[in-house]
Amino acid sequence: MKKTHMRSGRTRQRGVVLLFCLVILVVLLAGGVAVMRSMDTSLAGAGNLAFKRDLLNQGELAVSKVMTAFTAGGALDNATKTAASLPSANYSAIELVTNARGIPDVLMKKGSGPTGSDVYGNTFAPTGADIEGGTSDVKVRYVIDRLCNTAGSFATLGKTRCVYTPSNTQVTGGSSQRAQDDLPAPVPAIYRLSIRVDGPRDTQVFMQTSFTNPE
Repeated sequence: MKKTHMRSGRTRQRGVVLLFCLVILVVLLAGGVAVMRSMDTSLAGAGNLAFKRDLLNQGELAVSKVMTAFTAGGALDNATKTAASLPSANYSAIELVTNARGIPDVLMKKGSGPTGSDVYGNTFAPTGADIEGGTSDVKVRYVIDRLCNTAGSFATLGKTRCVYTPSNTQVTGGSSQRAQDDLPAPVPAIYRLSIRVDGPRDTQVFMQTSFTNPE
């Protein structure tokens, strides 16, 4: 009778150990699934960051093209950049309407033939083709607007109608008493270049920079 009682106790003990092992295995399995999901999320995030970094680099194509257009003989040489707009160069001589983040509304629209407006309410419809990126699924679109509220040369409009950058000439000593007419003239009006780059996996980045150019 005693031997039978001892065997029954050992059998019950073995059943409890097996139950604990099953519970631990379930916990470990759930933890492994959570770790795998976390790794997948991290890898996806790292991939998206890599795509965005690559798109930022490819967005520099628009900067190079615009700088070329502003050189002598380019599409936006002195003879044309004071006109109201030059749609073929994606250019407006009047400041464009923007969203809350300062991106021109026309650049937020997808598809061919997007339209927007300048601060006077005139329709602005750029027709310049998108720039092809390094691969067929990367497109670079841009617009340029001069930060003035009307068309015309900066020499005529002056600082009352345009945003401009004053000369940063340091005045020291007796030169601080010079007549106002002797001070350097302000730098010409500011141009704003806004860029949107569309890439794979619906990745999209925006870039914006400003520059000046003599008129």
